[in-house]
Amino acid sequence: MNRRSGERVVRRRRRVAILGATGSIGRQALEVVDRYPDHFELFGLAAGRRPVERDARYVIRAGDPDAEARIEEMVTHPECDIVLVAIAGSRALQPTLAALHARKQVALATKEVLVMAGDLVTAAAAPGALRPVDSEHSAIWQCLWGEAPEAVSRLVLTASGGPFWRRELNDLSSVTVADALNHPRWSMGPKITVDSATLMNKGLELIEAHHLYRLSLDRIDVVVHPQSVVHSMVEFVDGAIKAQLGNPDMRLPIAVALAYPERLAGVVPETRLEQMAQLDFHPLDQQRFPAVAVARAAARAGTPYPAILNAANEVAVEAFLEGALRFVEIVPVVQAALEGVAPPGSDLDSILTADNAAREYVRSRLGINLKA
Repeated sequence: MNRRSGERVVRRRRRVAILGATGSIGRQALEVVDRYPDHFELFGLAAGRRPVERDARYVIRAGDPDAEARIEEMVTHPECDIVLVAIAGSRALQPTLAALHARKQVALATKEVLVMAGDLVTAAAAPGALRPVDSEHSAIWQCLWGEAPEAVSRLVLTASGGPFWRRELNDLSSVTVADALNHPRWSMGPKITVDSATLMNKGLELIEAHHLYRLSLDRIDVVVHPQSVVHSMVEFVDGAIKAQLGNPDMRLPIAVALAYPERLAGVVPETRLEQMAQLDFHPLDQQRFPAVAVARAAARAGTPYPAILNAANEVAVEAFLEGALRFVEIVPVVQAALEGVAPPGSDLDSILTADNAAREYVRSRLGINLKA
């Protein structure tokens, strides 16, 4: 209510476009939009090939002949307020750039966008336009609210360790696809689940955090936290540490990104601290999880090496899921691509060229022809 006149204040609903609406993040984003009709209106969506029936201005399906053009039209439309990007992989880059150039708010769930082209993406974003949806980056973002940048000492990304963090190293050579997809904490798509098993997801998140928070790579660390309750932490120059805690539920970071600066009531069940037996933190085992060091080295080498890293990893993971590569061979294949692909430059065309070259390099190295 307006305190002076008694008139009711009407909040304009945010019009949301969702890219990747039939994936895990997209489906949960739709749940959030549906649950809070006073806050959000579904403006449009881009979906995969699964059937989706929604009342929205844009309903775009994979395979539509003009899908790419319609997606760009949707994310740049004057009536669209915020775009949630949850398209898997490198296909998310160009619509994200289009939305940012159109001065839209972007809730970003796709790691590959900042990994491939972090400098270009952050340069295109208006101040505050990028809102992270990854649970780790959302946690850091929330910990940084109200803090001065110069007060930050380091960022600490937490990793569950996936299904293999206690498994004997010698046994990793026998890991099956079913083993790798059996994540102990999170329910995600196959690609990100495999990345969580190799911890390549933490390498990608490290690069992402470097761009989102403008912090040097040597001030971003990774620790293993099997309970997945502490989603990440920020250490400050005075020695204090802030951590964001909560049950592992992606609807919370989705709602935080869509509703910021408001917090919505009852997004997820409350976290009962008294029911937590303990919270464990372990140093990263570099021998078990070499992917993080490989990603850090790619980031240090600069554009377009992170794009090569990402593309090679996408193809290697796909090969593993198709039975054409062993689990323990994923990271070595990515490392080989970083050493074997000549970087063409650092502009967008060069990044896309490097992406394609890395994919072809891995396919040729493995002697396979995977589905597109």
